[in-house]
Amino acid sequence: MSQGPPSVYHEQQRLELCAVHALNNVLQQRLFSQEAADEICKRLAPDSRLNPHRSLLGTGNYDVNVIMAALQGLGLAAVWWDRRRCDPGHCVTPLSQLALPQVLGLILNLPSPVSLGLLSLPLRRRHWVALRQVNGIYYNLDSKLRAPEVLGDEDGVRAFLAAALAQGLCEVLLVVTKEVEEKGCWLRTD
Repeated sequence: MSQGPPSVYHEQQRLELCAVHALNNVLQQRLFSQEAADEICKRLAPDSRLNPHRSLLGTGNYDVNVIMAALQGLGLAAVWWDRRRCDPGHCVTPLSQLALPQVLGLILNLPSPVSLGLLSLPLRRRHWVALRQVNGIYYNLDSKLRAPEVLGDEDGVRAFLAAALAQGLCEVLLVVTKEVEEKGCWLRTD
């Protein structure tokens, strides 16, 4: 683990455990391990020889179902932010309507370049990244970063989200309490 700004928890990438790191980073403590994620996979597909929720090699690469089940086990929820909300041609609900004070954190699934040492390959894999506010400042807690990256205030996190969504193939999960999920108050109605 790296030390970023004081009191910001940040795990760095190990194996293909970005989903585990994203969960721990968004929750700001080590609550999940590879073993815990593997147990969730077994619960999700108990009769499956080849578990569809993780890498065949057993090195991680967990899917969204593992993240959602992990959060549900803590009494939290993951709300999918439909990127079509932000498409300028179909802007039903722009990012400005996102009620960030009601959101504990965000987990993004982004395309990530593949490399072997110094050699970059023309491939992209999926990578989980956490964004979280700590002491009034939003941070990019990507496990591939050496330290948390300051995004700033709500405008900074909205700009980061807009840029990520504009690249396409980005999925955004809002981590919220069950109450916020049920009331739908992660969106502003004004």
